[in-house]
Amino acid sequence: MDPAWVGIARAILFWTDWAALVYLLLLSTGYAVLLLLSIPELWRHWRLAADEHLQRLLASDALPPLTLLVPAYNEEVTIGASLLSFLTLEYPQLEVVVVNDGSKDATMQALVREFDLYEVPPAFPVTIRTKPVRGYYRSRRFARLLVIDKENGGKADSLNAAMNAARHPFVVAVDADTLIEPDALMRLARPFLLGANVAAVGGTIRVANDCTVELGRVTDARVSNQWIVGCQVVEYLRAFLFGRLGWNSLGGNLIISGAFGLFRKEYLLAIGGYKTGNVTEDMDLVVRLHRYLRENGIAATLPFIPDPVAWTEVPTSTQVLSRQRERWHRGLIGTLWTHRAMLFNPRYGSIGMLAVPFYLFGEMLAPVVELVGWLALFLGLALGAVDAGFAALFFAVAIGYGTFLSLWAVVLEETSFKRYRRRVDFWKLIGFALIEGLGYRQMTVFYRLQSFWKHLRGVESWGTMTRQGFGTKPPALKP
Repeated sequence: MDPAWVGIARAILFWTDWAALVYLLLLSTGYAVLLLLSIPELWRHWRLAADEHLQRLLASDALPPLTLLVPAYNEEVTIGASLLSFLTLEYPQLEVVVVNDGSKDATMQALVREFDLYEVPPAFPVTIRTKPVRGYYRSRRFARLLVIDKENGGKADSLNAAMNAARHPFVVAVDADTLIEPDALMRLARPFLLGANVAAVGGTIRVANDCTVELGRVTDARVSNQWIVGCQVVEYLRAFLFGRLGWNSLGGNLIISGAFGLFRKEYLLAIGGYKTGNVTEDMDLVVRLHRYLRENGIAATLPFIPDPVAWTEVPTSTQVLSRQRERWHRGLIGTLWTHRAMLFNPRYGSIGMLAVPFYLFGEMLAPVVELVGWLALFLGLALGAVDAGFAALFFAVAIGYGTFLSLWAVVLEETSFKRYRRRVDFWKLIGFALIEGLGYRQMTVFYRLQSFWKHLRGVESWGTMTRQGFGTKPPALKP
């Protein structure tokens, strides 16, 4: 006869396992609903992207003038290619404002050398306070380029400095290591021509690692052979092709990627610009923007559209990936805690009733529940609290459901915009979708768990994000 504590332990493990299973099932079903909602949205945007009349309109002066805001910190390796891609974009009225945020490498020297900069006096009011600016520079090669050299204050502070200098009523926040497709800005501005009051627009981010890059453009998209990069390609497809696209129907996009998003400047100034001291300034900005619009009775949308594409370099090592994912999750925790008054608050409509609860219970708490679920499963098997049939069901929900959704993201990519032309890349994506849930996902769960402890300690550091730079040729395939 077993001791009493064994029976109690079995009961606790049994119900813990079932609670974790139900949670994972509901979470995966939520993502499946987003997938179903994204399909008609994807079809609609695919048809709009191919509309010849709209294409002619997009090429006209009807497009709103834009300012690109480009914060740069230790971007010596990629700054040349990125800025070249920005300055040669197909857009009628565009200026580019780059902010060197006190880089410790040769970012500023690279800017001066490659763009033939000369110092100019400031010609605009400072609306948002930032760290001291050391100088403003124009380029002899590109008239629409302005470079700001300032003391280090973080990404949000740099974006505010760039916004102070922006001449145009619409701004596009991009990362310095981002490569934007030539017509992406015209596509990103499309919602402003369709009659609705639009506060912001988000575009798609794709993985540039191992792609062929020439003159700041991705000329040949390829899927990397590295498993850590390939799994991120699948992650990005899933997040953008149906994760954010599905929220369009629910009116609840809480994230517009800091690497590629368009905003109406008057609304950003009304909320005080980007909030410093936040490690995920993009999500914090969008949540504050939603809050401002709701509290002031302004009917404006923040849609995501899939066909404007920007490419970025993703981590190639577990060390850099761990710092990135921990920081992302720490920022999520901080943003949700700061705006906890919105949770289940009907005043904020679908944002308060759907989006914030989903991100709280479905995103923020997911790594905790997954860890507890896996530990309870293995302990439950050891103590006989659960049987092999339950374990198989748990694996099917925890791994199989997610794999199914990842495969669907690959299918959506293949049947819609199809950026990867080679058949071998399609099969690589299928392979990475199959293996993503077996090791990679559990690894990122561990990285995200660290964020809870760091948030409680008040850690605000970003950590070092090493860049390899964009090559002009993909690496040779291994035999």
